[in-house]
Amino acid sequence: MREITVTQALEEAMIEEMERDERVITLATVRAPALENKFGDRRVRFTPISEAAFTGIGLGAAGSGFRPVVHWGMVTFSFVAMDQIVNQASKIRYMFGGQADFPVTYRCTTGGGAQIAAQHSQSPYSMFMHLAGLKIILPSTPADAKGLLKSAIRDNNPVVFFECSRLAGVTGPVPDGDHTVPIGVADVKRAGRDVTVVGLAYYVREALAVADSLAKEGISLEVIDPRTLVPMDAEAIRASVRRTGRLVVVDEAPATCSAASEIVALVTEDAETFRALTSPVQRVCAAPVPVPFSPPLEQAALPDRARIEAAVRRVLQKT
Repeated sequence: MREITVTQALEEAMIEEMERDERVITLATVRAPALENKFGDRRVRFTPISEAAFTGIGLGAAGSGFRPVVHWGMVTFSFVAMDQIVNQASKIRYMFGGQADFPVTYRCTTGGGAQIAAQHSQSPYSMFMHLAGLKIILPSTPADAKGLLKSAIRDNNPVVFFECSRLAGVTGPVPDGDHTVPIGVADVKRAGRDVTVVGLAYYVREALAVADSLAKEGISLEVIDPRTLVPMDAEAIRASVRRTGRLVVVDEAPATCSAASEIVALVTEDAETFRALTSPVQRVCAAPVPVPFSPPLEQAALPDRARIEAAVRRVLQKT
C-alpha cells in the first residue's frame, strides 16, 4: 500500500496496462513523457488538435484489434467530436449485433473550482449518461481512479472516464499489485445511521468533511460514492436509504437532468425504498448558470460544505 496522487495513480494504470497488453495504445494532444519514453511513438501518439479525428480513429482502432485510450484533455474539447461519440461510439456495438468488440476508453477532466471560466469548468457527465452503449466512470480517490481505469481499458465496450480536475493532486492509499475496481459497484466511504449522502467526485471528500463535523453533534452520515454512473449501483444506494430513511445527493453539475436527478429517481421509484423515506430527498447542485470566472461568483455557483450541511439538517427536521 502506497500514498500517491490521483494523477500518479492514473499514470501507473496506463503503464501497467500497456505493459500487460501490447494492444493498448494511447492518443492525445498533450505529450505524456513517461509513456513515450517507455513505449515509443508507435503506441503513444501525439495527435493534431482535432478531437473529431482522433476520437473516430480511436473507435476504428478498437474495432481493428487494438485497445485505445483516447485522451480528450478537458471534457469541453469532446464537444467537437459529438458525432463520433453520439452516433458512432455509443451505438456501434449494438449496430454490429454484438459481433465485434470496441474496447475504447475516452479520458477527460471535468469540473470547476479553479477559476478557468465557463467553457473549461463544466461537469456534463449526465449528457453522456443519456447515450445507451457507453459506460461512464467518475472516481474520487487514487485507488478508485487506478482500479477503474484498468477495468475500463480491459472492458470490451466504449467507456468515458471522467477525472475531476480538483482531485488531481489529492493523495491516498493505493494497493500494490494488479489493483482493479469492478465497474458498476458503488463504495460506502463512511458507514452511518441517520442520513445517506451520495457524493460525486470532489464532493465525496466534502461530504466526508461534513460527516466529521456533524459527528460532533451525534449526527451520523453514511457517505456513498457511486464511482460508476453507468452502470449505476442502484441497489447499494437503495439499501443505504432503506437503513437511514433520508437522502442527500451532492453533484457539481446543475440539477436539471443531472446524475443527481437519476440517483433520486432510482431511489424514489423503488417501492420499498420510497416507503422507508422519512423526509423529502434533497439535491445539492450547482446553480443553473455557466460557471463564472470570478472567484467569489464561482464559489457562489458551486456546492460547498455549508450547503451540504444545510441539506442534511433539512432532511433531519422533516421527519
